[in-house]
Amino acid sequence: MTRLFNTDCEGPISKNDNAFELAQKFMPKGDRFFSKISKYDDILADIDQKKGYKAGDTLKLILPFFKAYDITEADIINFSSKNILIVPEADFALQFIDKIMPAFIISTSYRPYINALCNVINFPVDKTFCTELSIDNYILPKSEKSYLRELYGEILALPDIEISSSAKSRGDLNDETIKCTERLDQIFWSEIPQMVSGKMLVDINPVGGFEKANAIKESCKITGLELSKVMYVGDSITDTEAMKLTSQSGGISISFNGNRYAIQSSDIACVSPNALILAGLAYRFNEYGTDAIKELATDWDKQKLDFEGDIQKIIPRFSVKEIDLCLINETNINDLVSKSEKFRKTIRGESIGRLG
Repeated sequence: MTRLFNTDCEGPISKNDNAFELAQKFMPKGDRFFSKISKYDDILADIDQKKGYKAGDTLKLILPFFKAYDITEADIINFSSKNILIVPEADFALQFIDKIMPAFIISTSYRPYINALCNVINFPVDKTFCTELSIDNYILPKSEKSYLRELYGEILALPDIEISSSAKSRGDLNDETIKCTERLDQIFWSEIPQMVSGKMLVDINPVGGFEKANAIKESCKITGLELSKVMYVGDSITDTEAMKLTSQSGGISISFNGNRYAIQSSDIACVSPNALILAGLAYRFNEYGTDAIKELATDWDKQKLDFEGDIQKIIPRFSVKEIDLCLINETNINDLVSKSEKFRKTIRGESIGRLG
């Protein structure tokens, strides 16, 4: 039976966080700046659940500052094409999956990065959904660039944002974090909207949150398949809406080396040093459906060697070594979050691994 495979890019397919890396490369202390805005994004999307805002909109919030530091589309294209880091076996896995069932990449990443990645892994660009970008169209006055650089310095100097796993509202945040987020509210929702660069916050639409869920629906429309036939793989807060849609519709959602946001929203937690496991899971899902994946994850320790033997018939080098697969429930979720987040940092690095 033909089913449908949808996957995030950064995490399951690549080790990059392209926007973080662009900020780090082209702006002073850009890694710190991006990490702070990413944490702010987590508050807006998860705690505030701000109307009209979605996880991943970090990628539009940082763009006025890209312009302030004269970053061009050519810079983004050139940097992205030279800095692709693929998760081991991800290129083979995605090509294998695309041969047995329709496969799409659904990513919050900017279009130049996705195009570069598709060129490296030999995946069709027309089977991708991502954040379209055209920042060269925005011409900022020198005075605005200068003021944005002042704001940039101010943002760097603001207290770090800390979010406890139990926080449900801003009242649960510490005083320093509240102080920081209140100033960021003023900058992004009062000051920048009055600037020329504020139009970027209106025009650019990152593919995160509900837009990833919409992309799944569009992939179903393209293929003529129902939502119940979908497998979705993700790893972060930008994937939660896609995961929930998939699970609630009778499909299967998998957190691949995911953080707590991903694990809290998915059916299955997968911790793996390579992406070949995704090829095996997709094959079984395509043959037998959602219940077969849940049964495998429920009894992984007893079934994994038989599963390995079955998949080795079609992928001889397939191995379950160092791989953990588990059906998520209220009893094990905290342990799975701890294990997955720890492993995530070893795969993607400490700085990127900490991002929401």
